[in-house]
Amino acid sequence: MGNIIDSLQQFWQFTGFANCTWQHLVMICIGLIFITLGIVKKWEPLLLVPIGFGIIVGNIPLFFDPETGMGLNVGIYEEGSVMNILYQGVQKGWYPPLIFLGIGAMTDFSALISQPRLVLIGAAAQIGIFGAYMLALHLGFTPAEAGAIGIIGGADGPTAIFLSSRLAPDLMGAIAISAYSYMALVPVIQKPIMLLLTSKKERCIRMAPLRKVSQKEKIIFPIVGFICTAFIVPSGLPLLGMLFFGNLLKESGVTRRLAQTASGPLIDVMTTLIGLTVGASTQADVFLSPKSILIFGLGFVSFIIATFCGVLFVKFMNIFLKEGRKINPLIGNAGVSAVPDAARVSETVGLQYDPDNHLLMHAMAPNVAGVIGSAVAAGILLGFLS
Repeated sequence: MGNIIDSLQQFWQFTGFANCTWQHLVMICIGLIFITLGIVKKWEPLLLVPIGFGIIVGNIPLFFDPETGMGLNVGIYEEGSVMNILYQGVQKGWYPPLIFLGIGAMTDFSALISQPRLVLIGAAAQIGIFGAYMLALHLGFTPAEAGAIGIIGGADGPTAIFLSSRLAPDLMGAIAISAYSYMALVPVIQKPIMLLLTSKKERCIRMAPLRKVSQKEKIIFPIVGFICTAFIVPSGLPLLGMLFFGNLLKESGVTRRLAQTASGPLIDVMTTLIGLTVGASTQADVFLSPKSILIFGLGFVSFIIATFCGVLFVKFMNIFLKEGRKINPLIGNAGVSAVPDAARVSETVGLQYDPDNHLLMHAMAPNVAGVIGSAVAAGILLGFLS
């Protein structure tokens, strides 16, 4: 009888119930919220559902004996465990470039090629990154930590993970969750800012139709674009190289199978793994801290600044443009890197004020410029701070 009781007691010590704390329960609830927002609200479900489930996975209470250092060897931070091996793709920065390969293979740069002046909007939106960087420095973060936090303003999860894995690995979980959260909340956050900064007359500005871009231009663009950006910021090579290479696969017309693989199965697998492992990295004892809350706040400020700068920069450009050449400032929000959600917000808000004024394709130009801009900004920060 005594042996049975001892065995039961030993079994109980290994259960999640025996090792559970209130912090675990809080994080599990956060994971459930992410899943609910993804399924019910359909806010970036391809991101929020894997991340939400990953948060739950990472916060199942596990047995660990601090005296012997023995555990179940299944946790994401336990060397050699399956989850730890999968997490290497985040820690070592393998997943983000592969995601950028897929993004390049599914992105049409025609709008940007047709209206190259709109690249300036994507550049202006990156001010949010450097604004948050300065604020984080003021609040006591190290330069490397501040750089990793600032990149949240680009609304680009893979870039945030890539940069934080290099500059601030211990903050990567909070930075990644913050970046993906704000990507999902693009329609909620950006619309009030767009309405605040524009008049009804400005919202109804009609832009000239985009010119037709030749196939030759589409092929030349990723080659020239890569060479120019890589020469400016060689440290951005992993992201920029894969982005433009993926686009070349798409536009060349002779590598259709490779482009379809990159834009389909490959990016789906990488997105699933990065979402699940990033979520699982937010263990309660690591994630629940005042610093994490501060990172969320700084990320929000960074995203707000980026949206403000994008819209205001269009209004500034319009001062120097003649009638018929003016730009609808509603596409200024699309300067962030959340493709294509930010561009869809421009379209939705524009249609509310003029049902025949379609802004989607115009907004895609600063939107894809924002993808390039965030990668360039990450390269700049990496070059200066690493």
